[in-house]
Amino acid sequence: MKRSVLALLLLAALGHGSVALAQSGAAAPADKAGYDGALAKRLGANENGMRSYVLVILRTGPKPVPKGKARDAMFAGHFANIARLAAAGKLVLAGPFGEHNGDWRGLFLLAVDDVEQARLLTATDPVIAQGEMIAEYHAWYGSAAAMMLPELHERLVAPR
Repeated sequence: MKRSVLALLLLAALGHGSVALAQSGAAAPADKAGYDGALAKRLGANENGMRSYVLVILRTGPKPVPKGKARDAMFAGHFANIARLAAAGKLVLAGPFGEHNGDWRGLFLLAVDDVEQARLLTATDPVIAQGEMIAEYHAWYGSAAAMMLPELHERLVAPR
């Protein structure tokens, strides 16, 4: 159920029109008004405006780290890893789930072609390495426009 809801939310957020186009097999017309070939190339879009990603669901792991300095350091490393992946252009979206989602803790949407690449990128995350969380990997095909989320997010963060 949670997977279905998550998939629907992602499709709604990224625009279902491009998904319908991709599923129909129709190619995006090169002369379509508003088409930006340079943007499509920068975002890694195919002719349908789509690209491959890996959705990583972070779930409660077998080794919870108790509150204290070690846990604080682990989460500082987790956020540093998120920042590193975002700066490298590999992390498109990240965030926690609410308190009442069972063992679902958070998610990453990674701009990589396959699950093995995602495993390599997340293996250095302290919450995964220390067993606080486990990662579940799912290949996902969606709008290349999602690649713009980090750029747009930066424009929304108030100066400190």
